[in-house]
Amino acid sequence: KMTTLINDRKISDKSRVLFVDDGSKDRTWEIIEELHEGDDLFSGLKLSRNKGHQNALLAGLMTAKDLADISISMDADLQDDINVVDKFVDKYHEGCDIVYGVRSSRKKDTVFKRGTAGMFYKLMRLLGVDIIDNHADYRLISKRALEALSQFKEVNLFLRGIVKQIG
Repeated sequence: KMTTLINDRKISDKSRVLFVDDGSKDRTWEIIEELHEGDDLFSGLKLSRNKGHQNALLAGLMTAKDLADISISMDADLQDDINVVDKFVDKYHEGCDIVYGVRSSRKKDTVFKRGTAGMFYKLMRLLGVDIIDNHADYRLISKRALEALSQFKEVNLFLRGIVKQIG
C-alpha cells in the first residue's frame, strides 16, 4: 500500500510505517527489528512496559508528529480496511486535518460485540461525549492537528473523544 501511495506521489518517498510495541512479552519487537532490517520503510518504537492501548497509540502519534506531515493510526490486528488509506490521503490533500475511519458495517462482529458497542455509544452520548459511532482508532491526523493534540495533558486517555474536540 505504501509503495503504491509513493509511486502515485500521494505521499513522500520518505514516508515510513511506525510500529509501537507496548511492552509485549512475545516476539513483537524482534519482528519489528526484522522488518526494519529488511526495509527502511519500517521502524519501531519500543515502550518499556505495557501502558495501555491509548497511551501506546499516543506515543506513536507524538513520535510521528515530529517526523511527518500526516500520520495514520491503525491497529495491527488488521480489522480496518487498508484500502481506504488512499481516500484518507486524498481528503488530506483536499484540506482535511483529520479523517476518520468509520466502519460501514458491523456484520462480521458477534452479536455480543454489536450489542456492547451499541451500549458503549449510547453511554458515551448520555455522558455528553461527542463521539463518532463505529469509529475506532483508524484515522489520519495532520501535523497541525497533532500539535493541537499534544496540548492535551490527559492522564486517562480516550483519544476518540479528545481528537473529536480538535477537529
